[in-house]
Amino acid sequence: MTPMPSVAAVCAALDRFAPPALAADWDNVGLLLGDAAAEVRRLVTCLTVTPAVVAEAVADKADLIVTHHPILFRGAKRLSTATAEGRLVWPLARAGVAVYSPHTAFDNTAGGVNDALARRLGLTDVAPLRRRDGERRCKVVAFVPDSDLSKVSDAMFAAGAGVIGHYEQCSFRLAGTGTFFGTESTNPTVGAKGHREDVSESRLEVVCPEAILPGVLAAMRSAHSYEEPAFDVYPLKPLPGPGGEGRVGELPAAVPVRDLAATVKRELTAGAVQVVGDVGRPVKRVAIACGAAGEFLADAVKAKADVFLTGEMRFHDYLSAEAQGVALLLPGHYATERPAVEELAGRLRGEFPDVTVWASRREADPVTVV
Repeated sequence: MTPMPSVAAVCAALDRFAPPALAADWDNVGLLLGDAAAEVRRLVTCLTVTPAVVAEAVADKADLIVTHHPILFRGAKRLSTATAEGRLVWPLARAGVAVYSPHTAFDNTAGGVNDALARRLGLTDVAPLRRRDGERRCKVVAFVPDSDLSKVSDAMFAAGAGVIGHYEQCSFRLAGTGTFFGTESTNPTVGAKGHREDVSESRLEVVCPEAILPGVLAAMRSAHSYEEPAFDVYPLKPLPGPGGEGRVGELPAAVPVRDLAATVKRELTAGAVQVVGDVGRPVKRVAIACGAAGEFLADAVKAKADVFLTGEMRFHDYLSAEAQGVALLLPGHYATERPAVEELAGRLRGEFPDVTVWASRREADPVTVV
């Protein structure tokens, strides 16, 4: 009999699809509730963990909920039925239902929420609307006597420095002369205190991620024979990363705003689509950011988009968009994200064929159009 996957195995698959590093800094993603070692036989996806979703998960004996929006978004000091959060989470904990959220990592990843919206609109030449900075990196410059050069560089490489793309052990070395004068409290490796020494040295340059800088410096100090190694650390400006937030692309042909709004309503099964701007104006370049993403309006303007699609925005953002000549399509928060949640259920069903996976049947848009 084939063993069922664990919660950890499903989480690992989700992390591969939507790496947590793609999430916004303020987000709360990953396994938020439950036992990573527990088996998963039944799994439900949803946009938000609501009382209706909790009741469905418990009644249908789900082992794991994969929710777009996180539970426990902010730190909680207590979880009891005396609080709204506690009343939501306690039935899941009691029934042994785990909860995982990919949230903005799912928004941003290739094949995620924003890509799904771009695909449904038939956009071509799709690119990130807002590029994410790549990893923060430093350049470490160490001044090393010739006798220490190999030992020091090898130690820094072993600590993770010197990686550029797919190349490892990258460095630059320049020969020169170092000088120093040891005071009475020193114990110089070369020469004697009380005298200025001129020593043949190399300038050794390597790059490293900022996160591992302390380890690289410790390795350099440990391998260096000098009592006080001389070195510099230069922070490097981050380069644009390979991915980013939101999307921008081109329609196959220009269409009036009203026609694009009708397409959005149909493709997203939206109750209604709010429109800001001239409904008869032809548009071709479309910016997308799912959910409540008014902060991306400036990016849409910068990308020279004709129209910006997001779930919801503030009133004054409407006026700003109108003033800058960008039309807005607002089908609602739920409509921009729920279709991708349903697609995620299909993805997980394909990856874990022995697990019963479904998109929540009780979840519904809280907004009703009258």
